[in-house]
Amino acid sequence: MNLIETLICKLQAHPKRFVFTDGNDPRVLQAARQIVTRTMGAPVLIGNRTSIKVMAAKLDINTKGIRIIEPERSSDINQMRNLLRSIPRFAGLSDEEIEAKSVEPCVFATLLLKSNRADALVSGATTKASNALRALFQVIGTQTGVKTASSLLVIDMEEKEVGIHGALFMSDCGVIPDPDAEQLADIVITTASLAYHLTNERPKVALLSFSTYGNPRHPSVAKVQTATALARKKAKKIGLEADIDGDLQIDAALDRATARLKKTESSLVAGDANVLIFPDLNSGNIATKLIHLLSGANKYGQIIMGLNKPAVEISRGATAHDILGAAAISGCQAIDHRLLFGMGENPDAF
Repeated sequence: MNLIETLICKLQAHPKRFVFTDGNDPRVLQAARQIVTRTMGAPVLIGNRTSIKVMAAKLDINTKGIRIIEPERSSDINQMRNLLRSIPRFAGLSDEEIEAKSVEPCVFATLLLKSNRADALVSGATTKASNALRALFQVIGTQTGVKTASSLLVIDMEEKEVGIHGALFMSDCGVIPDPDAEQLADIVITTASLAYHLTNERPKVALLSFSTYGNPRHPSVAKVQTATALARKKAKKIGLEADIDGDLQIDAALDRATARLKKTESSLVAGDANVLIFPDLNSGNIATKLIHLLSGANKYGQIIMGLNKPAVEISRGATAHDILGAAAISGCQAIDHRLLFGMGENPDAF
């Protein structure tokens, strides 16, 4: 069973509430129907009720079990406006500005998430990434001890020898154009933590570069090597059990024969990496799209990392299956790790 099917099974035991900002998008409607049909939880669609109902009828989608919210008509709108006003970033807005801002689909959905009226948020089907991300960063905020919000893509390969049963966790592929060493270290920790949370497998993290144990006089190589050392310290400090190594070339990270040829015998990661950290957004974005287009592997994300709540900013080119998979990942983020792996009744089993 692949990763997404495994996570769907987890959600069937621990269903969650999913809020979608693009409620009248056909792919979102199809994914929402699957969430209900497969008993993963309750989907909440933000948008015009009439438009959503018309689109659902055209697609022959039954909306039973799918909640539709028009922000302007919501019974929660006053509470949402008060919540928005309480956030320091918005404290200086006038009443008219608060009213206008609170009914924006991305903002309203994010307020539902912040106020625990939803467990996970999925946005981006029809909106620019910047709009969806801006609302998340302004309203939700980052986790304690995390300065850097970033993004994660999960590539699910047919080749089960790669990654964790075929799944590779790749960051950052959508948020920070040129992270510094400290930001890269944060990306390592948040990505490795989620990989462990979802799979219960030990993260083996490769910080990628054009070199393998290269010359630190080159600035980009030095950045990756510094980030590797910082990430190891951060992992030790928070008790995250993970193997972290860099700088590594992609072939040395994933192929054992190549890793041996490049004299990485001392590495616990080389040849067996399941988490890939890119040195910048150019390389991450290009690599993940290239893998997806040429191999046909399933791609799920962007999963926004480092936030206080689970959220996904999907590509406007995502399919209904992609959206369902991304929702499954974010939903399982909201489930306690012990419950995900049947450890709830025996704390000592963890």
